[in-house]
Formats: sequence, structure tokens, C-alpha cells
Amino acid sequence: MEQPQSKRLAIRPEWRENRLSFMASVKPTPGTPDASKPTMEQSPLTQQVRPDVFEPKVVGLYRKLFREVDDDDISEGFWRELFLLKPDIPQLRQMLDDTDADFLLHTQHHPQQLVLHAVAHIKAGESPADENALDTLTVFFAVVLAKKYTNPSSDIIEVLAGLDDVDAVFTELVTSLDQATRDGRNVEVRQKAVRTAIAVVAGGYQTALVSYFINRDLFPALMRLVHQLENPLRASEPLVLTGLLANYNKFEVHNQYRTRFSDFVNDDAMNSIIQSVSWTCTLLRDRYVAIQDDTPASWSIGGTLSYVGLGGLAGVKSAPPALAEDQQKELLLEQPGLEAAILLTLYDFIMANKVFCHHFLTTPSPDKAQAAPFSTFLSFNSYLYQHAYRTARSSMYAYLTLLIFYILVEDPALAKLLCETSGPVRLCGQRPPHLPLPKGDGPYAAAIIDILVDGINHNLRKRLDTGFYLQSLTVLSKLLSYLAKTRTKLTYHWAELWRSLLSFVRFLTTYSDDLKLLPRTTEMVQSLVELLSLALTTGENFLPDAAAYDDLFYKLVESGEALIKLRDAYILATGAEKKSHIKTLISVSKHYQELIDSEKAKKEHLSPREVSKIIKQGYETLSLEGREGPDGAETGYREVEYRSMLKRIARVAVADAANIVSR
Repeated sequence: MEQPQSKRLAIRPEWRENRLSFMASVKPTPGTPDASKPTMEQSPLTQQVRPDVFEPKVVGLYRKLFREVDDDDISEGFWRELFLLKPDIPQLRQMLDDTDADFLLHTQHHPQQLVLHAVAHIKAGESPADENALDTLTVFFAVVLAKKYTNPSSDIIEVLAGLDDVDAVFTELVTSLDQATRDGRNVEVRQKAVRTAIAVVAGGYQTALVSYFINRDLFPALMRLVHQLENPLRASEPLVLTGLLANYNKFEVHNQYRTRFSDFVNDDAMNSIIQSVSWTCTLLRDRYVAIQDDTPASWSIGGTLSYVGLGGLAGVKSAPPALAEDQQKELLLEQPGLEAAILLTLYDFIMANKVFCHHFLTTPSPDKAQAAPFSTFLSFNSYLYQHAYRTARSSMYAYLTLLIFYILVEDPALAKLLCETSGPVRLCGQRPPHLPLPKGDGPYAAAIIDILVDGINHNLRKRLDTGFYLQSLTVLSKLLSYLAKTRTKLTYHWAELWRSLLSFVRFLTTYSDDLKLLPRTTEMVQSLVELLSLALTTGENFLPDAAAYDDLFYKLVESGEALIKLRDAYILATGAEKKSHIKTLISVSKHYQELIDSEKAKKEHLSPREVSKIIKQGYETLSLEGREGPDGAETGYREVEYRSMLKRIARVAVADAANIVSR
């Protein structure tokens, strides 16, 4: 006897799933009668009309969640099935993208139930439901939190948990993510828990939702995961999350993550963090190189990344074709990569933990395939600074690393390390003018000066980034002050520094009408004048020999007219303190110019040797007032003075973190 249809449907239901999967993978043969139109005949198995396009079953479950208006509770079987099936990430993201915020508010019961059941599966820790729940939540939070709501804070809470239940739901969510990060059944689960946390924190950074992560200290779990991961590039995401949490409302309320940074003393974990930063900087630098190859023939793009099996992360092939100039410009606008968000975490470690700073500067190269961590950090910054002007985002990251340099050079013990520790640093050579290539390994302090000089030379625009230039001059002043105070003779091509600074003087006078309209221009000009005055009055303490000191005087004599124009254009000769620096520079220039003019009256043409002799003789009649630093005052780094800028930088890092989990 023929079985009833309902009974036939109950027999081996997996046959239907297997058949659907098989049919979805079969493409019609061109030329057959049905090739252009799918058949609509009844299925002999289900006795139902076949759909035009077969789709994974999980997509149908998504449709029930985000397309149907149903106030009834969805059955437990639905949720078990949803999280047992592998998520279709592209389809889920597309469906959520196409769902507007008002509809989510209207059907808020469904997304609320999704969060509750996903958290339950994460907490249970059973395969594969826990991983699938984490993947689903990551996409869900990344898309839903990015939508525009009429009342952002309250509307988001309504969609995700409801105003009455938000405390219970989010406390449970954060607890389950902390436990999964700490004790997940494998590394993959732990990393996915971090990605889900990033999606919530980055997406809800302007809401109170992040406070649940602040109240629950995830720092131990995150540092443990960083130390456990064998591949240092994979550790960047837990480090990014740590930085986001440490910077959340840090100037308004107590943030326990800040205390964690200063109290951190685990040497092995520090090494893991430093290696992750190093490889991330290599990845970011290689992307610049991939766009415009400035490497010697012996160095291959992505070579160092391929060492850890991640050459593909550079986003290019090992031997890419040369790009047209327009293509290069377009790609350079996207640099640095999203992974640069890790720099916010690095800043917090540098700012709060001197032991970490020491490790960062002294950790040696792990192997022949990779330079020392601080060398790779400097190399990346060389590329970042040459292209800092291209976008506000790249400028923000450049400013952040300038703060890192500032913190390092203002500490005498760390500044000494910078002068005594040497290593090879690959400097950017993508745009002229090029600085002389160092012969062999050089001190890190010299490489920092090179990077700052490159930044000064390559970001000159009428709409000058005065903040970037002001901070660059501050770092240079701090470094030269240390060299002068300790009488450290640093081996460096000093003529390049003086040439760049005095070229900057001429640029400022040429475009003074435009530049004076920009914020903090006068402050920047004053810092430049103070730096030149510092070099002039203390140069004999740090310049290697008398010839180098003579060269500084000679270049100032050549720039006498430009210095006078600078004084007049920016009205520097007002007030006793402001007058002294520019007065010193101009008086020295005039003093030697008068000596040279008197000799020219006797002899029309003077050789360089004769000019050098005049400069040496002029020392006897020259009076200089020594200075230890800008305005003769010692000022340290105070983070609160950079509060506004650090908040803007944090917003850039938050946006990048959100994009990391959305790609």
C-alpha cells in the first residue's frame, strides 16, 4: 500500500538535504532545452514545486529571522538547527545590510532572541554550535551596530536586548566571551570570541554598551591568548581589542585597563606582544612597497611575511606588475592598512610601562628573515611619514607614533638606549629627495632623525598639517637636548638636518599668507626657531667635530635673509622670550655676513676654505647664550595635554577595528 505523503517526508530527511546540495552545485549544460530556464516540475521526492534557485537551508532560517514579521516565539528546534549549520556569512551580511533600522526595531523580538540563544551556545562550548554562534554574532553586531538610528543609544539597546533586560543580557554576553577567550576548547574558538567582542566594542563605542566590557576585566584572558598564539600576526586582534578598551572614556572615568598596562610585568607575554607589533609593522610596510617597489633586487615583496606562511596577507602577489601613477595614488590613499589600529595599544604600553619600553628597544631579531622589532617599527614609520599628508587617517597614525617617539626620547635612560642600540633600518625611498643610505647598522637615534627629516621634507603643502610638524619639531628638540646635555657625539649626516630645517624656513616665508590662516602656525614657527637656536648654541656638545659645527654656522649665514623674512612675516620679534631665539639666529648670521663682506672687499671671490677660516675666527667675537631645550625649560610628556588629539586617534582606530571584523 502506498504510504501517506507525510510519512514519506519523514523517511531519511538527510536525502533531501544531500540532493538539494548536489543540485545546487550542478550547472545546466549549454545548448539543452532547459539551460536558460530552471525547471518548475514537481519533485518526485517531496511532491512540491522546485524553487527557481536552490539555497542553503541556513539562508532560509535567516529569512525567517529578518524578513518575516512574527511576534510568536521561535521554537528551540529552530535555534538548535541554526547554530548547527555552518553560517553563510556573505548571505547573512547582505540580508542584514538590506534590513533597515526601523524594521529591526519593529521585529526586535527576533534579534533579541538571536543574541540570547547565541550566548547560550557559546557558553555551552559544544562543537560546532559555539563557533557558528560566534561567527553569526560577529556579523550581526558589525552590521546592526553600524546602522543609523533615530535615537541611537536607546534604539540599539531595544534591538539587541530590550531596556529592561540589557543588564542581564550584556553581562552574560561579556562573561561568555571572556570565558571563551580564556578557556575556549581550541585557539580558533578563542580568536572568534575576540572578533565578536571587537564587533560589539567597535560598533558600540559611542554607546554605554562598552561599559559592560570595562566592568569585566578581559585583560588577563587577552594577554594569555596573545602569548598562546604561535603566529604573531594572529595576535594583532586581541591586542587591538585591548587598546580599544583601554581608551574608552579614559579621560572621564577610571579605566582598569589603564592600570593593567602599568602593572604588566610578564616578560614572555611582553615578547609575544612585541613580536606581534613587529610583524604587523612589516605587513603594513610591505603594502606600501607592493604599491611602489623601492626595494633592492635582493629583497622580495612579501618575503618576510611568507616566512610565517602569510605572504598573501600583504594583499599582493610576490611579483606584482608595475602600477600606473593614478593606480598608485588610489592605493596609497588606503594606507596604512586596517591593522594599524594596533598602534593605539602600543602607545598605551609605551606610555604606561617603562619595562615594556626597554624590551621594545632591546629585543633582538628573532631570526635572519626578520629585523629586530624596533627596526621594523622604524621602517614602517619611514613609509608612513612620507605619505602622511595623503589622508587625515594616515596623518592621525603618524601623529600617534610621534607621541611614542616623544615618550621614548624624553626619558634619559631610554634616550641612552636609542643612542647605544644599533640595527639595520630600511628607510622609504619612494619619493625624492632621498637621504644618504647609512653604511651598515646605525644607532636608532640617527634613524629617528632620518624619519623625522623625511616627514618634514615630504609633507610640505599650503594646507600644512601643523600638528604633525609641531610634534616632529618637538621630538627633534627633545633628542638634541639630550645629546647636548650628555655630550653624546652621535654619528649622523647632520648637514641633511640643517638643510631640511632651513628649507622649511624658506617654505614658511614663501607661503606665509596661506600658512598664517592655519591653526597653531605661529607656535610651529616658534618651535622651529627654538630648535635652530638650540642646535646653534649647544651644537659643539653633540656634533662629531669642528667641521660639522662650522657647517651649521655657514648654512645659517646663507639663510640670513630668509630668517629676517620669517621674523617679519610671523611677527616673532614681540615679547622678550619670543624675540631671543630669532634674535640669536639673525645676529649670528649678520655677524658672519659682516666678516665675510669685509674680506670680500679685499678679495672678490672667497674659496670654501677661506669662508671656513672666517667662521672659525668669528667664534672669538661671537657671544652665544647656551640653552638646554626650548625656552631653556625642561617639559615632560603630559598625556592630558593631548586629550583632544588622542580621542580623535582612538576614533580612527575604532573605525579600523570595525572594518577588520567586517571584511
